[in-house]
Amino acid sequence: MNRIKEVLDEKGIRQTWLAEKLGKSFSIVNAYVCNRRQPSLHLLFEVAKILQVDPKELIDSKKKK
Repeated sequence: MNRIKEVLDEKGIRQTWLAEKLGKSFSIVNAYVCNRRQPSLHLLFEVAKILQVDPKELIDSKKKK
């Protein structure tokens, strides 16, 4: 699970903007944001760079039951 959606919401950034910056389609970015798919480690670091956050902030380390 990732926290891309939460970070986008916190920063007031739209998924379409992120998709444009990544050079990916909206549907792929939406799948990452909704946790239907997980980005590769390389892409996760790219997202962190674009959003100007530590990559650790994009990873949900809480174990849910």
